[in-house]
Amino acid sequence: MAIKIERILPYGPSVIWSIVGEPGRVDWVPGVESAEFDGDVRRFKMAGAGGLAERINERDEGRMYLEYSVIESTPPLQSHVASITLEAHEEGTLFIWQTHVEPVEIEPFIAKGMKGSLELLSSILADETAE
Repeated sequence: MAIKIERILPYGPSVIWSIVGEPGRVDWVPGVESAEFDGDVRRFKMAGAGGLAERINERDEGRMYLEYSVIESTPPLQSHVASITLEAHEEGTLFIWQTHVEPVEIEPFIAKGMKGSLELLSSILADETAE
């Protein structure tokens, strides 16, 4: 199974990409206590979830596409690959976030985190575009 969230955000793709397309920027992910990015791997300490490391598999500025996979987590995952795609839409941007995770029993936790991240992202976008 997979998780797929699609949401139309009332901002231009480049504005959203300036946040989600920068792997070192994680202020839009709830619960991050600390984060480091070395150019290939970003490491997080998450409140209530322990440590996590993600490898950036692909970052395509032109397509506004980011793919990453979890390579270390507490507890360990069998696999986790996710992608974010931004597409221009008449009302702003179509934000497409897909995740394939195993074991599938963890999907509700991952989906909750994705939805929380989109809510925080929307709040940050509202603040940054109001300035």
